[in-house]
Amino acid sequence: MIIVEPGDPGSPAARHLLGQSHALMRAEFPAESNHFLSIDALTAANIRFLIARRGAVVIGCAALALCEGYGEVKSMFVDPAARGSGAAKALMRALEDLARAEDLPLIRLETGDTLHAAQALYRAHGFATCGPFGAYREDPRSVFMEKRLT
Repeated sequence: MIIVEPGDPGSPAARHLLGQSHALMRAEFPAESNHFLSIDALTAANIRFLIARRGAVVIGCAALALCEGYGEVKSMFVDPAARGSGAAKALMRALEDLARAEDLPLIRLETGDTLHAAQALYRAHGFATCGPFGAYREDPRSVFMEKRLT
C-alpha cells in the first residue's frame, strides 16, 4: 500500500530522492533547460511538498507550487526501484487534491522533451500540451503541459 503525505524536503529520504532527480536532470539537460527547485526553495511558504512511502520507505516525492491562478507540479520523482508501483499515480492524485483544496482552477508543469514516461503519466492524468507560462521561455528541451480542474 502506498501512502502519500506531507513531507520535509530536507529529510534524509527526500534529500536522497531529490539528489537522484537533480543528477538525472543535470545529466540529461543543459543548465539553461533545468528548472528544478533547490531543497531550500522547496521549503518556501507557497510550496506543498509530498512524499510517497511504502511502509516506512520513502519511494517518491512531488511538490505543488501555489502560483497566481494555478498550481505548478515540481520535483516529481519516484525511485527507479519503485517505478511501476503506483507511487507516481498516487502522487498525481494527491497533487490534484491539493490544488482543488486551494481552489486553483488549473495545474501546470514543465518537463523535459526526452522524459517520455513522465509525459505519458501526465497525459494519462488529463494533462495536455500548452505553451510556456509564468517565467518560462520557449525551450526546445521543454514540454509545457496543463490540466483544468474546473
